[in-house]
Amino acid sequence: MVVGWPRGRAADVAIAAGVLVVVTAGSAQSLYAPRTESWTVTAVGWGLILAVCGSLVARRRHPVPVAVFTLVTSIVYYLLSDYDGPLLVAFIVALYTVAESGRPRVAAGIGSIAVGLVGFGTMAGNGDVNGIALFMLAGWLVAVVVIGWLRHTTAAHARAVEQRAATEERLRIARELHDVVGHHLSLISVQSAAALRRYGKDRRRGEEMAEESLAAIRETSTEALRELRVMLGVLRQDGEDAPTAPAQGLDSLGDLVERARSAGLRVRADVSGPGRPPTEVGLAAYRIVQEALTNVVRHARASSVDVRVERAVDAVTIEVVDDGPAAAHPLPPRPPDASDDRWTAEPQPETHPAKAASGSGIGGMRERARALGGELEAGPGPDGGFRVRARLPHEKRTA
Repeated sequence: MVVGWPRGRAADVAIAAGVLVVVTAGSAQSLYAPRTESWTVTAVGWGLILAVCGSLVARRRHPVPVAVFTLVTSIVYYLLSDYDGPLLVAFIVALYTVAESGRPRVAAGIGSIAVGLVGFGTMAGNGDVNGIALFMLAGWLVAVVVIGWLRHTTAAHARAVEQRAATEERLRIARELHDVVGHHLSLISVQSAAALRRYGKDRRRGEEMAEESLAAIRETSTEALRELRVMLGVLRQDGEDAPTAPAQGLDSLGDLVERARSAGLRVRADVSGPGRPPTEVGLAAYRIVQEALTNVVRHARASSVDVRVERAVDAVTIEVVDDGPAAAHPLPPRPPDASDDRWTAEPQPETHPAKAASGSGIGGMRERARALGGELEAGPGPDGGFRVRARLPHEKRTA
C-alpha cells in the first residue's frame, strides 16, 4: 500500500501548520540575529511566510494556482530578506500536490521554472546558492514530481480495480437475478396462459385442468421465492468464505426438467458420466441448462427438447437442442472473436420483441462459460431446431 498525503480539510490544515512550524523554526534567526535589514523588511518577510504556508490549505482544490503562488511569493521573499529560511518546503509540498493530482507535465514545468530562476540568480552573482546546491535542488524537485505522479497512478489503478470489481459483482447479481426470476416467471406465464386457454375452450373440463396449472404455478412461484431468499442471503454474507451463488448444481436438474415439463414441453434428459464437478462448475452447468430451457419456453415455438449432460473427469459438456424453428431464437450480436462454425445464425428482424432481453440471457450463458475457461456455442442445430452447447472444464486454463 502506498501512503500519500492524508485527505480532508483537517488534514490539509494540519499539513499547512506543520510546514509553518518547520519554516518558522528555520527563519527565527531574523528575530534574534544581528540586524542586517530593517524591522519593516523582516515584518514583510514574515507576512510572506504566513501567506505561503496558509495557501497550502487550498492546495487540493486549486493545486496549480497554489503552486504558482508559493513559487512567486518564495522568490519575492528570498529577494527581499537577508535571512533565508526554508520557505521552499512549502513550494515542494505544493509541487507534489500538482503531480499527485494527475498533472505531471504542469508540475515538471513549474519545477523547471523554479530551477531556472534559482540558476539565473546564481549566475547573476547571488552567493547564497552555488552550483552544487542548484543541482541538489533540481534533483529534489524531480524526485517530488516523480513520487507525486507514482502516487497518482497507483491510486488511479486502485480505483479502477475497485470499480471493475464492483461492476463484475453487479453483473453477477444481475445474471443470477435474470436466470432465477426470468426462468420462473417464464414458466408461470406459460402455465397461466395455458390455463386461461383451456378454460375458455371448455369451462367444465377447463376448471379441472386449470387446477393442475394453478398447482404448477404455485410450485414454480414457491421455488422462485426460495431461490431468491437463498440468493439474498448469500449477498448479505461477508468474508471470503461466503458462497458466491445459490447452491444449485447438476443434482437439481431433475426438478428443473420437471418444471419445464409442467409448462407443456416434452423434455428428454440424459445425464451421464462418473465425474463430480466442482461446485462453481455444477452451478454454471445448472444455470446454462436453466436459461436454455427458458429460451425454449419463451421463444422457440418448440414441442420437445433434448437435454444431454456428460460429466467427464475433467469437464462437463452440455447440449440443449429443441425442435422449433431456429429463427425464433433471438441471438445477441456476433462477438468479434466468433468463428463462422460457432456462430451460424444472426438475429432475425421479425423475431419476438423480447429478443433484446433474452439475448442478454445467451450472453450471460457465454459469460458463465468463459469465466470458467470454457466455451459456449449457440445457433441452429445440424438437424434443425436450435442448439446450445457448452463445455465447462473443472479447472480454468491459464494462458
